[in-house]
Amino acid sequence: MSNQVNFEFSLDFAKKMDAEDPLRDFRSKFIFPKVNGNEAIYFCGNSLGIQPKTTQAYIQKELDNWASMAVDGHFHGEDAWYHIRKKSKPALAEIVGAHEHEVVAMNNLTSNLHFLMVSFYQPTAERYKIITEAGAFPSDMYMLETQVKFHGLDPDEVIIEIAPREGEHTLRTEDILQTIQEHGDQLALVMMAGLQYYTGQLFDMKAITEAAHKVGAYVGFDLAHAAGNAQLDLHDWQVDFATWCSYKYMNSGPGNVSGIFVHEKHAEKPELPRFAGWWGHDEGERFKMEKGFVPMFGADGWQLANSNVLALAAHQASLDIFMEAGIKNLRTKSETLTGYLEFLIHKISGDSGVIEIITPKNKNERGCQLSLHVHKGGKAVFDEFYQNGIVGDWRHPNVIRIAPTPLYNSFTDVFRFAQVLEQSLRKFA
Repeated sequence: MSNQVNFEFSLDFAKKMDAEDPLRDFRSKFIFPKVNGNEAIYFCGNSLGIQPKTTQAYIQKELDNWASMAVDGHFHGEDAWYHIRKKSKPALAEIVGAHEHEVVAMNNLTSNLHFLMVSFYQPTAERYKIITEAGAFPSDMYMLETQVKFHGLDPDEVIIEIAPREGEHTLRTEDILQTIQEHGDQLALVMMAGLQYYTGQLFDMKAITEAAHKVGAYVGFDLAHAAGNAQLDLHDWQVDFATWCSYKYMNSGPGNVSGIFVHEKHAEKPELPRFAGWWGHDEGERFKMEKGFVPMFGADGWQLANSNVLALAAHQASLDIFMEAGIKNLRTKSETLTGYLEFLIHKISGDSGVIEIITPKNKNERGCQLSLHVHKGGKAVFDEFYQNGIVGDWRHPNVIRIAPTPLYNSFTDVFRFAQVLEQSLRKFA
């Protein structure tokens, strides 16, 4: 599907786009929630993805294994639990642009951030500062604040928050790079979102990583809103570490397992500190139960506890769909689908100033989410959406996040959203 399209404000055009969409059949692989008894138009994959139809069967298979084998399931059966983490690696590697030994599914996102900070934030008297984006998701703010305090430092002196210029909503890459340069001699770490949750801005992770490495700092990204959404190449970008959740664009269930990336250049660095656990120890020697931690090669060496088998089963149901669809194909559709949403919003709101899209216009600087700053009507407009079966996301004080997800959303979904938006603006704005 080409993203060079002459869009039209008509239902016939939307249906034509759906008919020509090579990914159109993937919609049928998901269960849509209902609003007021009718199937919802679901634009909230940026918060929680919907359930694949295969999820229940994937979990049931492991429940059956547990019932029939109990403890023997760790070493017997088609997917023995002792090695079950390996099953998700091919898909995770493709989704984030990594080698399989650089990724592993484990823990939860903020837990992983804390564990990775043990390795990649080791402040000294000379290098102790951290750069992040202003208005980061609260978990990231709290994580950074408490990590800095753990080292006996003052967060106000250590954490540098880069804010947009006055009158702007998003960060300029040049300002991020300049800040890195300005604090280079004291900079220990750049740790920020890959895609900003509120504005929907996709950062230039390659340029940020290059700039930070030039001044001698590590670089890590929270990819909660980028993984499964944007095209990522973590290995080639030389990113030091990253983590993400699986319940947003990767549709793996509420609160489900996270994943980490650790670049292979850190795979065999015994001097790199970490908090170790049994499951990160050399699996060939693990059952000797001896002292002396020997980490597994790659990201697996950051594991602590054995895999959550039922969680990984739900995760795999979605990952198998991603592998079938292909992340590059999904990204191509996403650019067109989001472009159509943007076109329709401008067509409806025009120069009225009622709605301002605060997400970057450049397709290379955003994923599928558009954040709408509603200057009139606010929450009433959002509530009208819901009453008409549209599930989006409200963010205080006046932003609505709408995320047409390429795996299961259609151009007709986007057109019907535009019709409701037009109705809502006439009513409340």
